[in-house]
Amino acid sequence: MRKYLLPLMIATSFGLTAQCVPAFADADDAAWIKKCVSDNKREGATPEVVAAYCGCMNGKMSSNETQSITTWEKSHPTEMAQCDKESGWK
Repeated sequence: MRKYLLPLMIATSFGLTAQCVPAFADADDAAWIKKCVSDNKREGATPEVVAAYCGCMNGKMSSNETQSITTWEKSHPTEMAQCDKESGWK
C-alpha cells in the first residue's frame, strides 16, 4: 500500500500546483495587444485606458483564436462592454 501512496501524493501535488500558477502572456499576446492599441489609438481614450482595454479583451479570448482583437470584439459585445467598464473607457 505504501508504494502506491507516495506516487499518488506526488501526482496530487503537481495537479494542485498547476492550478495555482498564474498564466502569463506570451509574445503572441503582446503582438495582438500592440495591434489592438494601434487600431484604437484614435478613439479618444488615453493610451493607458486603451492598453487596459486591449489587455482585458485579449484575456477574454481563447488562446487558439485566430482573429485580431479588433475583429473579435465586433462579434462579442458582452465581453466588449465588460472590458469598457474594467478599463474605464468612456
